[in-house]
Amino acid sequence: MDIILREDVDKLGTRGQVVKVTPGYARNFLLPKRLAVAATDANKKIVEQERQAHLRKEVVLKTEAEELAKLLANVKISIPRKAGENGQLFGSVTAGDIADALEAQKFNIDRRKIQLDEAIRALGDYKIAIRLQREVTAEVAVSVVAEG
Repeated sequence: MDIILREDVDKLGTRGQVVKVTPGYARNFLLPKRLAVAATDANKKIVEQERQAHLRKEVVLKTEAEELAKLLANVKISIPRKAGENGQLFGSVTAGDIADALEAQKFNIDRRKIQLDEAIRALGDYKIAIRLQREVTAEVAVSVVAEG
């Protein structure tokens, strides 16, 4: 079955692309969630208009993200935590903790955008990547220090 994607779908395609999928996948997942529409001439025109509007909006969002990335490049965060004698933390520093520290410095970043493979469990300095947009990533210097 041919469908037109209305949103980017991982491992399938991007917005506005015509793809061939099994009828069950289209009927049970893509169509009910409004991620795609059937590939008809009328739908192709509508999706093309939506795609053009989305591209214009995407350009604005990308420029805003690039400006925010420039600001975040100079940010240094210090997170105090209780630690043992050998530098191991009692607990850990997570993406939520980093988001809270950024919010304290007036940067409103969603914790899901912080690219932290696993929680930080030792004292030290770290470079943490923040994915602001699909093509824009910023790095923030995070310093985990002993409390007290």
